[in-house]
This record gives sequence, structure tokens and C-alpha cells, in this order.
Amino acid sequence: MTDAAMARDRFRRMAAMRAFDEACLDALRRKAIHGELHVGLGQEAIGAGMAEALRPEDAVVSTHRNHFHALAKGVDRRALLAEICEREAGLCRGRGGHMHPFDPATNFSATGIVGASIPVALGYAHAFRLRGEAAVAVGVTGDGGSHTGGFHEALVMAGAARLPLVVLVENNALAISVQFEDVSPTETVAERAAAYSALGLHVDGTDVDAVAHTVAQAMDHARGGRGPVIVEAICHRFRGHFEGDPEGYRSKEERQRVRDNFDPLRLYRHRLAAAGVSDDEADAILVAEKAAMKELLADVLDMPMPDPAGAMLYRFVEEARA
Repeated sequence: MTDAAMARDRFRRMAAMRAFDEACLDALRRKAIHGELHVGLGQEAIGAGMAEALRPEDAVVSTHRNHFHALAKGVDRRALLAEICEREAGLCRGRGGHMHPFDPATNFSATGIVGASIPVALGYAHAFRLRGEAAVAVGVTGDGGSHTGGFHEALVMAGAARLPLVVLVENNALAISVQFEDVSPTETVAERAAAYSALGLHVDGTDVDAVAHTVAQAMDHARGGRGPVIVEAICHRFRGHFEGDPEGYRSKEERQRVRDNFDPLRLYRHRLAAAGVSDDEADAILVAEKAAMKELLADVLDMPMPDPAGAMLYRFVEEARA
């Protein structure tokens, strides 16, 4: 059974992630974010669970829905939120925005191209092998990304070379609007692992304890030189693919059913109680994280935007010449 300290920490991590994305929604309403915004509400248990197995030297390459993975990897949330809100103090000086945050200090990056995170993570894994480092590369994708050519090609190479690659598939059964069961040749993604000489693991992505255990198992397997791992975490996203998505592919009743039955924070309440953490303490954690993010957002929105005169800066790496 999860002890009180661990249960409290995992719940607080999920609460902090939810508060972060709620702050992003607030920033969008204030027109501080331009373009599409993809939030992960409903998928907090995956980010919170994977955080415990990640080491500073490991790499994480994420998707368009990347905030929780960045926080799990230890990216500074002030710099991350500033980047999402296009501020000069952001990770990429406001040039990357929500879909393309990069943080070399923590080996975290993301791409808005579906499935493209896996080949990049493969590159990290190959570099770790060449340098003799005991680090693991984690490539995050969704069920839609698992149907791309890059996913297959990267796992073929990782399996052949037994590279330290963990592919984390957040399967919310919706590739934008396409139902997983309508397009997948297999019932799960994890069962495809055998074709790549990889380990395939399947986990309830709404259960933070199960995610923490499964991702730790995957990381140990890859770090031990036993080859790549596919971790398929079954989850549910509460909102549309992007903010403004009319969601014509699922009814209002279905969206409410998902919220009522698969909220990872609500589902974790019984584990908290079993560990001796009261409802009042859990409520206090939620209130504290919301307040902290409200304060942080106010700070970020007061930050200056990038100077338009520098719009052409940081686009290329220029080699120093003698």
C-alpha cells in the first residue's frame, strides 16, 4: 500500500499539473496565448507518475500536449509558462510557444508534429549508447502517433541495437477525432512490442500509483541494456483536441461521462484516505496549488513580450569563425 508521504506527493504533483493547465486556459481567455492550445486535463496521472522514474541525465521528447511531461522532467514552471505566454523570459525567449518548448538544461523538448517525438528520442538513445552513458530517452506520443511511419522505423532501429528507448503512448482513444478501435490493427499498442524485440507494458493511465510502478519498470529495463520498451497508458482527455475544437465526434453526454468516471484526482481520493490523508488535507492541497498558479500567472503576464526588432534572431546556429 502507498504510504501517506508518497500518496500526498503524488496527489500534489497531479494537483500542480492540473492547476498549471487551468492557468494556461485562463491565459488563453485573456488573449495572452495565440494559436492553438492543447491541454492535458484528465491525463495528469501519467505525468505525475513518470516523474519519479526520471533522472536528470535522461531525455524526454514530448508532443503538442507537453506541459505535464515538461513538469515531470523538472522544467522550471515559471519559464515554461512564460514561454507558453510568449514572454521574453520564457524557455525560448517566447519564440517557441506552447508546442515547441526546449530546455537543454533538463534534456526536454517537444514537437507539434504527430509521431515525430519518437525519432528524436531515438537519436538521444543512440547518443547515450555512443557516449557510454547510463541514460534513457523517453519519447512520448499518442495513439495516433503510434500509427505513423516514424514510430515503426524508430522502434525497428531501437530493437535491433537494443537502445535505451522508452516509448510512452498516451492512448486516449482519440487521434484528434478518430476512434482508436476504428483504425488500429491490434487491440492495444503494447502488444506490438514483440515485433521490435521490445518489452510491451500496458497500464491504467488514470492510476498514478500504477503509472509510477510501470514507468519505473520500463526505465530499469531500458537502462539495464535490455532494449526498448513500449508503455501504453490508457487515459482520457476532458477537453477537445485543441481549445476551440467543436468536438463533433463525441457528445456532450460522453464528455461528461468521461469527467465523472475517469478523473485521476478524484479517483485517487480513496488511496489518500487509505493512506491516512484526510479529505480536508486533499482539498487544501488543491486550493494551495491553484493559488500558487494564479500568482505565477499574474507574474508572467506582467513580463515583457519579445522586442519585434529581434524577430529574426535565434533562427539558426552560427558557427564561430576564426
